Amino acid sequence: MKKNELILNNNEISKVDIIYKDIREKIINARSKMLKQIDTTMTEVYWYVGKITSELFNNTDNGTYGKKIVEALSQKLTSEFGSGFSPVSIRRMRRFYEYYPKWSAVPTELSWSHFKELIRIDRKEEREFYEQESIKSNWGYRELGRQINTKLYDRYLISPDRWRK
Repeated sequence: MKKNELILNNNEISKVDIIYKDIREKIINARSKMLKQIDTTMTEVYWYVGKITSELFNNTDNGTYGKKIVEALSQKLTSEFGSGFSPVSIRRMRRFYEYYPKWSAVPTELSWSHFKELIRIDRKEEREFYEQESIKSNWGYRELGRQINTKLYDRYLISPDRWRK
């Protein structure tokens, strides 16, 4: 027998398995919560970037000036923080802010990937429909994109069941 080798009987092995499964579940849940919190925090950062750039565009008479600022901001943010701050991404953040001007009204059940899908939708009622369905049905962003691309909202509008509620 080796110096650090553990010898357990069947009853002890069974107890270790129960304890292990309990601890494993806690770790998995903690990691999931942590990732959700990180995503919510980054979504708030993107909302803030959208707020700042929206105010910049609204307070300048010259759209070219605002575009130059976004380009320069993109270069600086990308050089320090890596990808995710391209001019296209920053414009997406601005649109996110313009659709959700109050952070307190942003549904934190949804991820940034969900919002990237939602802000492609111009009609407010349609966007709200998909937002609510995503939360209610616990859709991932890929499923949300699929539902948008297959025009679920338009099919819902013409559905006779809609009017029976």
